[in-house]
Amino acid sequence: MALDESLIEELGLGPIWVRRAVVPVVPVVPAEETRQPTAQVERVQQVVEAVEAPAPVVIREAPQPEPDVPPLDAYDDLPWTDDAPVHIEPAEAPSDIHTLDWDALAARVANCERCRLCERRTNTVFGVGDREADWMLIGEAPGENEDKQGEPFVGQAGKLLDNMLRALALSRESNVYIANVIKCRPPGNRNPELDEVARCEPYLQRQVELVKPKVIVAMGRFAAQSLLKNEASIASMRGRVHEYRGVPVIVTYHPAYLLRSLQDKAKAWADLCLARSTYRDALAALGVEQGAEKGGI
Repeated sequence: MALDESLIEELGLGPIWVRRAVVPVVPVVPAEETRQPTAQVERVQQVVEAVEAPAPVVIREAPQPEPDVPPLDAYDDLPWTDDAPVHIEPAEAPSDIHTLDWDALAARVANCERCRLCERRTNTVFGVGDREADWMLIGEAPGENEDKQGEPFVGQAGKLLDNMLRALALSRESNVYIANVIKCRPPGNRNPELDEVARCEPYLQRQVELVKPKVIVAMGRFAAQSLLKNEASIASMRGRVHEYRGVPVIVTYHPAYLLRSLQDKAKAWADLCLARSTYRDALAALGVEQGAEKGGI
């Protein structure tokens, strides 16, 4: 080996031998075989096409509710949503309502179907208390708890009302009668419609005739507006003596409102003091000693 070749090899600069990759031998397929796929190849192509094809979209129609059966909660959150007119001409009250006694009147109310409020009620709310009381309290319309129990002013609002009455030596068990303008709960606790008030008012009128109160306390704006037949604000009606069918009426806030607006409790107490003063004046006009048995202090 020459000196230059041995030096190149010593420095690692000589040629490097690399083994070539083995190239597979592809058999030659005759032209006629490439044009005509075998039966096995056809089956493979069919399977591939079936897998790659998009699945058909099946559209199923949602079941429609019965047209005559509304959802269970349709009346709990919203006012009436069907096509019935909002205001209906009130039907004439049965001519015999003014002749009914307490039991017959209560039975008539329990089976009343004079307006649409009867369709979803649980119980009618006729009234509670002393049927010969000198004081009569009139609320607006039953709420959810009243509808369940069939008694006006229950729950927290009822407890507040009882405490207010107790401060005047009054009680729904002994010397106060409590009723509502409306005897059935409106859906969603909405205000009753004018036709509903008109159809229910004869019952309240007969209750006032039977109780013969010396003073009426209207509790809440809607109750006051329904009794006094106006659209005045409760602020403008407070502090004055009104009249319903010959009975003096004092307007005050609803107990449920007072639970949300504690600052107005003092105003409500002033209203009750005005009612007490009005009651005493009525007794004096009749020549009855103040602090009579049915009238508290």
